[in-house]
Amino acid sequence: MEMKRDRIKYIRDRAKSKYNKGSECRICGDTRELDFHHYYSLSPLLAKWLKEKERVRPEHYTNEYIVIWRDEFIEDMSKELYDDTVTLCHSHHLLLHSLYGRNPSLGTATKQMNWVEIQREKHGMV
Repeated sequence: MEMKRDRIKYIRDRAKSKYNKGSECRICGDTRELDFHHYYSLSPLLAKWLKEKERVRPEHYTNEYIVIWRDEFIEDMSKELYDDTVTLCHSHHLLLHSLYGRNPSLGTATKQMNWVEIQREKHGMV
């Protein structure tokens, strides 16, 4: 069976029940239009994990196969999925992505974390 949806959505749908989305923007404290941001973007994180697990053949991307291995991915990457995250207002989330890209490389996670904390200090939230 061919995939009807992006494989990331299958994983996000399964993982999101455990997301710990905050009630305000980490940077400015706004409580409206909040987004949940992964410092380790799911697309490159999944690509890296699939390569490490040698699950890169086309048959690994069927709906049935993704349902089989998504729980393993979520367990293996639980720190990146649940701990290495931040709640941002939509404006700051867009600004972060304007600086680091739509799917930032995994190597930028620490830089993103530092950027959020610097912005937080600039907004007097420390």
